[in-house]
Amino acid sequence: MDIPLHDPWMHAEPTTKTYYLYTAGGGGVVYYKSKDLLTYDGPYTCFTNPADSWANPRNGLWAPEVHFYKGKYYLFATLHNNDVEVPPGGSILGYTRHLRSTTISISDSPEGPFTLLKKDDTTPPHDFMTIDGTFYIDPDGKPWMVYAHEWVQKVDGTMEALPLKDDLSDAAGPPIYLFKASDAPWIDEEATTNTVENHYVTDGPELWRTKDGHLLMLWSSYKNSGYVETLARSKTGNIKGPWEQLPTLVENDSGHGMLFKTFEGQLMLCIGQPFTGQHAKIYEMEDLGDTVRVVKFREDLSGPPLPPGARQASQRGRGGRRGGTGTGGPPATGAIAPATTTSSN
Repeated sequence: MDIPLHDPWMHAEPTTKTYYLYTAGGGGVVYYKSKDLLTYDGPYTCFTNPADSWANPRNGLWAPEVHFYKGKYYLFATLHNNDVEVPPGGSILGYTRHLRSTTISISDSPEGPFTLLKKDDTTPPHDFMTIDGTFYIDPDGKPWMVYAHEWVQKVDGTMEALPLKDDLSDAAGPPIYLFKASDAPWIDEEATTNTVENHYVTDGPELWRTKDGHLLMLWSSYKNSGYVETLARSKTGNIKGPWEQLPTLVENDSGHGMLFKTFEGQLMLCIGQPFTGQHAKIYEMEDLGDTVRVVKFREDLSGPPLPPGARQASQRGRGGRRGGTGTGGPPATGAIAPATTTSSN
């Protein structure tokens, strides 16, 4: 596999023993499918950004992911309306503060088509810039959306959790705060004295329960060297935390990763690398009970890795995210490079 895409999400479908790799593209969401994580067919469209919702379909889509829940498949994806300003208005570093929110769509199949559950308004608070929402079910069976609250609005981005109604059709209550980007352990280690305002990014959350019952959150941000995949752990095993920050999992301009298990039971990390011109890469992982660790990079499943220490010249580090998203749509995420109908390593 060496497929150009951004914010990869892998769904392992047990009923057909098929792997589905989702990304944004074609004016909505596309997927590739594989039986062996080596050869992929696609892309195929499973969701088209609707013209009759609060979002502007011309402004693109970010970070799709698919979850099976109570007999249905649910697509979480971030939609935008660049024409609607949100507080405090204006822009920061050229990034406008406009309506941006994670949505939920439903289908009977992992191949779609997916239909937006709520078209008239956002599911998180309307004036919140929320991105990269993911799905979590707590030990009591209650569903949650966990999302990143954009640094563009917050300056110091946060992770927050929103309780959902049982059918995922809307919020079941107000969101709660989990932690902020500047809690990351490297912030103080890399801090210098200067006259520049600091901006801290939260990106790409995914919740994972370890074999010993610890609740982890994979999330991404920036070090001075570029994009990184890092890890937090709830001290109580509860979504409300408090959350402690753990060492980074993968650096070298890599992030927005997610854990999944193969049909043989092997834990894997699917991650985007590098940030600009991103491709999906796979790492073999180990569940240690209280955390997870990288075992090795699977070049046989991923193609060549990014050379150590490499970083794209266009990458803007802590101050930027996903290329030029300030006034136009999200081109780094909303487009997928041309591919043949079958891609292989």
